[in-house]
Amino acid sequence: MAMNDPVGDMLTRIRNAQMRRKTKVSTPGSRLRARVLDVLAAEGFIRGYSTTEYGNGRSEFEIELKYFDGQPVIREISRVSKPGRRVYSSVGAMPRVANGLGITILSTPKGVMADHEAREQNVGGEVLCTVF
Repeated sequence: MAMNDPVGDMLTRIRNAQMRRKTKVSTPGSRLRARVLDVLAAEGFIRGYSTTEYGNGRSEFEIELKYFDGQPVIREISRVSKPGRRVYSSVGAMPRVANGLGITILSTPKGVMADHEAREQNVGGEVLCTVF
């Protein structure tokens, strides 16, 4: 079956695994998913991820989820730009999540990055998701 929204699928897998207090969750691999996971790991929302390569170009990511005092570090993770409705933002109109405590992950011409990094580099782009 074809998947229409791979990033949304990954975010839902993370959300569901954290509700069940899982330590790891796996998801099919892609370059965009890897860049989103790089941002989540750099910002401290996940411990990290590892890649398992299968034959004929298939790969899978195993994401290590992060908890603090028994509670998930990611309180809320939601997809903003969807296949049916793309959401773009300029530097000036970039949304702040929880008054700067959370992050917005953007796909910019300079790569996938968090909102504070996009403001530093003065680029806007597609708003992929928000994390708090």
